[in-house]
Amino acid sequence: MKQSMTGMVRAAVLALSICALLVLGSPFGAVAQEYVVKPMVQKKIKQLPEGPLYWRVENFPTLADAQASVGPDGWNPASVKHETTTALIAEVAGKVWVFTLAPKGGATPGGTKVAEIGPVPVLAAPEYLLRVNHGSGPPGARTPTHTHPGSEAFYVVTGRLGQRTPHGVAHVEAGQTLNGHAPDMPMEVFNAGTTGLDALIMFVVDATRPFSVPAKLD
Repeated sequence: MKQSMTGMVRAAVLALSICALLVLGSPFGAVAQEYVVKPMVQKKIKQLPEGPLYWRVENFPTLADAQASVGPDGWNPASVKHETTTALIAEVAGKVWVFTLAPKGGATPGGTKVAEIGPVPVLAAPEYLLRVNHGSGPPGARTPTHTHPGSEAFYVVTGRLGQRTPHGVAHVEAGQTLNGHAPDMPMEVFNAGTTGLDALIMFVVDATRPFSVPAKLD
């Protein structure tokens, strides 16, 4: 009986060791697939500014500075017509960011321009959702294949981002941008580097449709 129990214990240990090797050695292991997408800020608007439109990405010294410049709920006190702007404020990766969907060449008072991404693909909808997500994950992490009812643009803070669509694979290094595709473009986003990925993701989509749906890539 003692020998039988010993044999069972050895078999169990061997089985656990094999499972561990399979998980750690496989690119499809749970840890390698941990791509985290966190919504940071969003707003709905009935009408977009006249185009062509770009995502303007800016940094501010403090959150109070950004709020004072942009105003509550995106109200821009510097606007000649005093209209609600398409500005979104978020704190990500230790910095304060302002994301504004607007014509190219503008600037928010007090901000430091980081990038302009566009022109954003044309979209017609009864109502629009503007959203900024923070995407992060270890090397090999990836999203399921999906679509959005609008465009998805990227600014990479750290690491190397990859995106696969029917048009092929694109790579974006830290400090670089990737413009969004037309609505309903199947895509897979992944960490294409050897270090952790931090990316800011800007959306303008049809607010009356599901934000994201599963899709397939041929």
